[in-house]
Amino acid sequence: MKHLTRIAVFVSLTICAAACASPAPPPPAAGAGPAASSSPPPPQTAGSGSASPSPARYHLLRKLSVGGEGGWDYLTLDSAARRLYVSRGTRVLVFEVDSGAGVGEIPGTQGVHGIALAPDVHRGFTSNGRSSSVTIFDTGTLATLGEVKVTGENPDAIIYDPASRRVFTFNGRGKSATAIDAASGSVVGTIPLDGKPEFAVADGKGRVFVNIEDKNQVTVIDSRGLRVEKSWTMASCEEPSGLAIDREHRRLFAVCHNRSMVVLDAETGRSVATLPIGDGVDAAAYDPGTALAFASNGDGTLTIVKQDGPDAYHVVENATTQRGARTMALDETTHQVFLATAEFGTPSPATAEQPRPRPPMVPGSFTILVLGP
Repeated sequence: MKHLTRIAVFVSLTICAAACASPAPPPPAAGAGPAASSSPPPPQTAGSGSASPSPARYHLLRKLSVGGEGGWDYLTLDSAARRLYVSRGTRVLVFEVDSGAGVGEIPGTQGVHGIALAPDVHRGFTSNGRSSSVTIFDTGTLATLGEVKVTGENPDAIIYDPASRRVFTFNGRGKSATAIDAASGSVVGTIPLDGKPEFAVADGKGRVFVNIEDKNQVTVIDSRGLRVEKSWTMASCEEPSGLAIDREHRRLFAVCHNRSMVVLDAETGRSVATLPIGDGVDAAAYDPGTALAFASNGDGTLTIVKQDGPDAYHVVENATTQRGARTMALDETTHQVFLATAEFGTPSPATAEQPRPRPPMVPGSFTILVLGP
């Protein structure tokens, strides 16, 4: 995922009813999909089985007006502790989920991409892309406990695997994964990967799944043996980014840059369903409490997919968010979705070096959107 310098810890909380939300502006990239309409599209089914009733529509509940300079990447939400962690270039901002109040920050995380939490050892870990390191912090006090160098360049995605009690970083330029013992903070191994890793998930039983962006694959890792078990090619997926998992039914949800969500059997790699999503996707999530899968799209939509059964799915709606809201975190307690974005200006003219220049962020416009049913 792409991101990213210093703002105050405290934020102002602006409550905005859904009726006040404006339609998202058109996406910056050429070939982007249509903006979300005010009424849900007809259900689009994939697989077999009888459809269950559609859930309540998702809409904007409130905005956290954060401001400040710099970009961002992953968001991580701790439903039990009611805290939201937001990567912000050189530090991680921490908010109280229900009030939106600033709790503190974790400084010195150069080029931070993601945050992983290990609740059983009361520690958190950040993947610092520019310094190729991981910052370890206390989840109670947010105090920094140490920093460890990883074994590959540009650690991007980072997750905690409770089965092995290890943290895994997925090193974009290094084309590898680094395993770190969560209790001691020491590196215990490196797993070479056949391509550029994107997001990953753990099944809680000793396997870690990671999208390989430039190979259109999902790779399966033995988290205890620290080896690649197998890789599955996704024929209907181009450049997979976000990945989510339904642990009960053993299903993976990979979101792809050709505007599709691919559902895979996590045991066999069989393609179960392919669903249409919005343009410019980056993140995926699955809510076991509502049987809903989410894809956050840069075109200003949140695609919501209902699971009617392990092999049957349909698109419920493309809820309106805001242009650039590509990364998200799910609160499984309230079933709300938190997305990060900002206002953007006009991009510079295309050049040979930058054929698709990104639009500049409007200073002070960084915002967290909260959507719910």
